Amino acid sequence: MHRIPVVSSNIAEIGYDEVSATLEVMFSDGRVYQYFDVPKGTYEQLMCASSVGQFFNTQIRGIYRFART
Repeated sequence: MHRIPVVSSNIAEIGYDEVSATLEVMFSDGRVYQYFDVPKGTYEQLMCASSVGQFFNTQIRGIYRFART
């Protein structure tokens, strides 16, 4: 999955696959997680958020199923 670099102290890159509604997050320490059934609108809001980390922590973490890759 293609990921895009983001400006965040904890998140390095974010990718999204629209077909499977999978959000992929690479953290600054190199860990990569995939979050499942994430609506495209949520991904778009994440990418436009003034604080990517804060949006991730309040709108994605703990809400969507995930797996570490």
